[in-house]
Amino acid sequence: MRQKRKTTRVVCMAMFAVALATLGLAGSASAFSAEFKKFEFCPYTNTEVKKCLYSVTNSGEVVLGNKKVPVEKPVTLQGGFGKPDEITETSKFYEATNGITLSKAAQAVPGGLLGIVPPEKSPALVKALSKFFFENSLTGVNSTLELAKPASEIKISEIHLSTREGVALQLPIKVHLENPFLGKSCYVGSSTSPIIWNLTTGITTPPGPNKSIEGAAGEIEFLEGGRILELKNDVLVDNAWSAPSAAGCGGILSFLVNPIINGQIGLPSTAGHNTAILKNTIFLSTAAAVKKDHTEHP
Repeated sequence: MRQKRKTTRVVCMAMFAVALATLGLAGSASAFSAEFKKFEFCPYTNTEVKKCLYSVTNSGEVVLGNKKVPVEKPVTLQGGFGKPDEITETSKFYEATNGITLSKAAQAVPGGLLGIVPPEKSPALVKALSKFFFENSLTGVNSTLELAKPASEIKISEIHLSTREGVALQLPIKVHLENPFLGKSCYVGSSTSPIIWNLTTGITTPPGPNKSIEGAAGEIEFLEGGRILELKNDVLVDNAWSAPSAAGCGGILSFLVNPIINGQIGLPSTAGHNTAILKNTIFLSTAAAVKKDHTEHP
């Protein structure tokens, strides 16, 4: 009996030691200084990755067909990118190590399922009642941007971002429409038919009826002795993209629901009828600087 207790104690101590080691490794994997913490999921150990990106879209709007959805919840784009191509000046993008390259933030669609929105100059009470009746848990609709392709399909140009010429960020996306009535698979865009945003900080040249709009490169601030570049008030825009029809809405009744949703939103929507305006705060650092900070903060 004594020998059995001794054996059990040894086994428990061994398991405890393994647990401590595991915790130590986990702590080491996420150890960074306060400013570099945002880059913890950058694939900086990949030798192909030269820069780390952490970008937060704080506000803006997306116009899809005849529906305008304001960006009220922050959306994060994070990962790394490599050396720019000498001809295209764009870089290959690498996904975040936690698998969340583009965060999913559900944005409320004004007017909900019925699309009833009071006039802009309506009294506050009318607007409040409209939200209560048409944007509740049953009639409300959320719109969530998701990547339609692997992160490697994202294209980024640090040069175009700063010079305000050409495409600074190309995103292949799809829009997830969520509501109990619509089911879990109602999307505009897919992996085979994605919405492509060619975002610029410069001036757009869309087909009609859209007019040219202008982005902004933002104001530069250096942090951590110049090791981190912060772009405040950056604005990425594109109003020359097209959108396919919605699909998968209503589950087994999709053959009935899809036409209703498409008719209400105005899908498919050709180029010149859609707009994306993303107002961001962008952080950039070299992969070497991120790796060095991680080494200095075990």
